[in-house]
Amino acid sequence: MSLKQFIQDLRERKEIAKSGGGEKAMQKQMAMGKLTARQRITSILDKDSFQEYDMFVEHAARDFDMDKKTLHGDGVIIGTGTIYGAPVCIYAQDFTVAGGSLGLMHSRKICKIMDHALKMRVPLIGINDSGGARIQEGVNSLAGYGEIFFRNTMASGVIPQISVILGPCAGGAVYSPALTDFVFVVDNISKMFITGPSVIKTVLGEDYTMEEVGGAKVHCEISGNAHFYAKSERECFEQIKKLISFIPRNNQIRAKKIEPKNPTVRKKIENIVPSDPKLPYDMRNLICSVADDSEFFEVMESFAPNIIIGFGRMNGETVGFVANQPMVLAGVLDCDSSDKAARFIRFCDSFQIPLITLEDMPGYLPGIDQEHMGVIRHGAKVLYAYCEATVPKITVIIRKAYGGGYIAMNSRHMRADFVFAWPTAEIAVMGPEGAANIVFKKEIESAVDPEAMRQSKIQEYKEKFANPYVAASKGYVDEVIEPAETRSRLLHALEVSRDKVAYRPEKKHGIPPF
Repeated sequence: MSLKQFIQDLRERKEIAKSGGGEKAMQKQMAMGKLTARQRITSILDKDSFQEYDMFVEHAARDFDMDKKTLHGDGVIIGTGTIYGAPVCIYAQDFTVAGGSLGLMHSRKICKIMDHALKMRVPLIGINDSGGARIQEGVNSLAGYGEIFFRNTMASGVIPQISVILGPCAGGAVYSPALTDFVFVVDNISKMFITGPSVIKTVLGEDYTMEEVGGAKVHCEISGNAHFYAKSERECFEQIKKLISFIPRNNQIRAKKIEPKNPTVRKKIENIVPSDPKLPYDMRNLICSVADDSEFFEVMESFAPNIIIGFGRMNGETVGFVANQPMVLAGVLDCDSSDKAARFIRFCDSFQIPLITLEDMPGYLPGIDQEHMGVIRHGAKVLYAYCEATVPKITVIIRKAYGGGYIAMNSRHMRADFVFAWPTAEIAVMGPEGAANIVFKKEIESAVDPEAMRQSKIQEYKEKFANPYVAASKGYVDEVIEPAETRSRLLHALEVSRDKVAYRPEKKHGIPPF
């Protein structure tokens, strides 16, 4: 054969390999509103940047007539590319090939690109669309999952790991996304569940749909297993690109700095927070009033909405925002919001992203349900995450900061680098109303007009304790600032703490309250 013939043969082999499960299978995939595996990869990556590896890999199974079947690429596509010029590793399961089922060679391909991502210190993106373990390969399939889980764990905190659920993801397969940093789901396409559909219908009955058990909204709003929700695959891909623009490639470098921009919101920051401390407001407006270009990329928006987490920029550099949301449960901490915040804090700390905490909350959510759900254990996760974090940590107390909640939300005692408070801040063991009822119980009960006395004592307590000046007098608050000074104080604090060095006791690792 001449060189020209060899090249022609190579091209033909590539075309066959790219055909996946065949034209009919691809048409069926698209009829379900789903893109093909290669379309998904090229839609996420920069144009013409994708380089594919192991295109000609085939399965090695011989039982159940598998030796007679050809599975192009063994149902998964792997390779490298760029997003906004930054390199990433990526894989996509191909549902048109044996339902994207995971066999030995399938898992080896995924493990290969995971190893490459860790070695090259670049983000890893995994697109999941699979019927699960390939039954015909038996324990080899289970071994494949185990190898993937191990690599997820080794890469954790070293490179960003992103999972995209664009089809079924069931059984053991769900644990790889659970081990990654961010999970993206799409309405009516994403399905995640531990047990298979047949088992679910047997246990719950025919009335339950897979969407109700493990659909996109379920995992964004109820379980907290997903971080980003999209209406379409295209919208999902834009979300992934945006996330990549905010985070660094690995834990040794900072996120890329862009041109600084002033906030664009027109409403003055002092007009965002009502003068009546009982009235709620949207904390997102306050975040946008201090962030560059008023841009805030929220994470887990629909889960535990009493706390807000997400990325923004200050002076062109990425920061992580953690903020109570007074509009939902007065911004209290509970089991779910504690988990949500703690995980985000640990991500930011792992990838050198400074943390800004905006506090306005009356404490932890009381009640027998929370106690039985383990609010003590879950709530301790926030304490652990803040205490362990060594990135710059800055707190602004806006209004309420009561009891254990005050301590937990990155107080000076958690080794916050800077703590600022607005003059409206109320820093106390508990709210003035409850405190007055306890501290002045006898005076109130013996008064001619108990209610008038109660109101008088509430005001007395506010003046003596529920203000920022008591904490400031003890050095727990660095400065009481005017609302309009918030952005400038944050910018200065970030600048002076940029090269912060924090020392921790030498140990193998700590033991978080999992």
